[in-house]
Amino acid sequence: MLIIVTYDVSTETREGRKRLRRVAKVCEGTGQRVQKSVFECRVNLMQYEELERRLLAEIDQKEDNLRIYRLTEPVELHVKEHGNFRAVDFEGPLVI
Repeated sequence: MLIIVTYDVSTETREGRKRLRRVAKVCEGTGQRVQKSVFECRVNLMQYEELERRLLAEIDQKEDNLRIYRLTEPVELHVKEHGNFRAVDFEGPLVI
């Protein structure tokens, strides 16, 4: 499944800036960054639950915001890309 993870972490304090880096690291380990605080992730159900658990462990629910969107298949009908960024097609052929 394709999910979109977005977050807004309060960076007014030193602890907030550390949380922001930790949240980004968790997301980078699972998906690809498409904007500063937006990641696309191709995951199965077990990976999805693990990612959500890890992200919830990092954020401060009183100060931060975390949103996870699960896109309906077929994704091609629900995602349009404009501009200079092109997402990696993980389903396509791998060229080395």
